[in-house]
Amino acid sequence: MLYDFITADKGLKTPMYRQIYVSIRTTIESGSLKKDTKLPSIRKLCDALGVSKTTVTSAYDQLCVEGYVYNKPQSGYFVAAQFNAPPLHENESKKSEQNNAYAYYDFSGKSIDEKIVNLTEWKKNIKDVINSNYLLTSYGDTQGEKTLRDALQKYALGIRSVNSSANNIIIGAGTQPLLYLLCSLLGQNKKVSMDVNSFVQSEFVFKSFGYEIEYFKSDKDGASVSSLEEIKPDIIMINPNFSGTDGSNMPVTRRLEIIEWAKNNNALIVEDDYNGELRYSTHPVPCVQNYDAQNTVYIGSFSKVLLPSVRISYIVMPDKLMDEYRKISRLTNQTASKIEQLALARYINAGKIDVHLRKARRVYFEKSRAIIESVEKHFDGCKTVFNETSLYLTIKTGFQINADKLKAELEANSVSVMPLQPGSSEVNLSFSGIPIERIDKGIELLHNIISHT
Repeated sequence: MLYDFITADKGLKTPMYRQIYVSIRTTIESGSLKKDTKLPSIRKLCDALGVSKTTVTSAYDQLCVEGYVYNKPQSGYFVAAQFNAPPLHENESKKSEQNNAYAYYDFSGKSIDEKIVNLTEWKKNIKDVINSNYLLTSYGDTQGEKTLRDALQKYALGIRSVNSSANNIIIGAGTQPLLYLLCSLLGQNKKVSMDVNSFVQSEFVFKSFGYEIEYFKSDKDGASVSSLEEIKPDIIMINPNFSGTDGSNMPVTRRLEIIEWAKNNNALIVEDDYNGELRYSTHPVPCVQNYDAQNTVYIGSFSKVLLPSVRISYIVMPDKLMDEYRKISRLTNQTASKIEQLALARYINAGKIDVHLRKARRVYFEKSRAIIESVEKHFDGCKTVFNETSLYLTIKTGFQINADKLKAELEANSVSVMPLQPGSSEVNLSFSGIPIERIDKGIELLHNIISHT
């Protein structure tokens, strides 16, 4: 069989597997490939096109999933669909861009599992707000809608033991805008101590204000107090849900030690409680702010708890910083949508967030077990670190990875992972968005790619 109908041009930006998939699909839709026609074997197509086995396998797997092709064991791949007239398509290049926005095996952490989201309920809350015309004809509260701040005060107290009044809560469109606000209150010439694996966007904000950043050393319990003593920071940024050399939860003894050190050295604690409410193997641990409300800034977010597209985060300020905030509040603008704020307030007050969290914990618990078992099976001998609340797992391969080469090969096979660091030996895999039934196949494909890269 001649394979002229299959496009496989390495000079194009479109991944190779995608070119093969589109070529075969289009030929089937045009009627040129009839039902039950046998397609070339994976080996023959690899040899003919000069591509890897994983590239052809990814293309055939996608065609099978969509019903264009079926696989007969011991016989090969055959055309499953019969088209008498080709269907209408929009511009293929545009469609290709859209389809490549998210990989088929998505370990990037850029999305959440659709199973946990009750979009009908969320849309209902949005619609109710939009239909309340009087709510839409005025600017929102600079600090955040009062009804949402009241709801967040009860929510954060009940779910994370945050000690605060609604007057100390400020709402923003994500963590970064709130950190910019915090830095504007703290002023210039500050030294920040943080974990080397901290939220990279927070580092960007601190550097934008000219802050000096030094990474504290960690032991099995988290940030080392002796390391803080050496650095003498003005600000200590921690994520107590993922700390220590093994990514475990910071024990209360270490939390109290850091609080005591910060008090004695006039340092401020910034607690990034990213997904703190999503702990599912054990009950969520009270936040650091619970033990020291006057010297700890607490930051919470709904990006993975609810929907990534709902850019709502909140910061809980100590009284001393709220006094400074009130002096400049008239000069600031609210960055979060008023409509979404009011919808979230209704969602929380109606108890829907509690149902949502119970379902999220169950789904993510099942997926965490699936990815751990799959990684242990395919990456036998590699050390792993599991981050429960941040919904990802780190594979320590033991050898230096060529990040650019690996990224290109992953893209060619519709696999995405969390950002790769040049010169690192680690690969971070989020299980937040990938369907559970794709995890094992995706891990197997990842292992094959890493092994030959």
